Amino acid sequence: MALFDSIKNQVTSQLKREASKVVNNAEQSAVQTTAKGKNSTESFTFTSLPTSVEELKTLPESSLDSAFKTTALCIAVLCNFENDANATWEMLDYLKGPESVNEREKAFIKERLAGKQYKTFSFFEGATPDNAYTPILPYTITVSENPYSFDEENWATLYVKSGGADAPRPIKLRRKPSTNQWFVNEIQCLADIRIPTEQDAWA
Repeated sequence: MALFDSIKNQVTSQLKREASKVVNNAEQSAVQTTAKGKNSTESFTFTSLPTSVEELKTLPESSLDSAFKTTALCIAVLCNFENDANATWEMLDYLKGPESVNEREKAFIKERLAGKQYKTFSFFEGATPDNAYTPILPYTITVSENPYSFDEENWATLYVKSGGADAPRPIKLRRKPSTNQWFVNEIQCLADIRIPTEQDAWA
């Protein structure tokens, strides 16, 4: 019996140690996820939207020292596309930093916004299909992150919510370490949304 009790005690101790390891690992994982899994949002308000590089540079967000600022400005700049495409390319060049808007990107934006400029305005507060995506003034936009937004060093993917879509839309950015500025890398937020109610024959 003494031998049996000894073996039993050893097995019980081993099981307790293994159970303790599982609990500790789970707790560490939860802590890491909480630390990493931020879901911060930042809101930006513009009394008017920029129509030229000169106007863009006067905005405090043009410092581009946060990915959130650059994302907000990207949407504000895209709202000018129908008004003046060339000025819009110049402003996007500023937001892209060391790079410029290439012909493939221009063609993509043209295709996505042709006759659908309302998409860009849909990211501002108060813009819905029922009011033809007319934002509340002053223009306010909220930019958000998810737990994976900053997974890769010097890269980020942030999100903007459209009043005509169910899920937030992404914009990819890249940081230039020497200046600590964030620049637009890929505009991924221009997929189709619900058309304005006034244009919907089935509304």
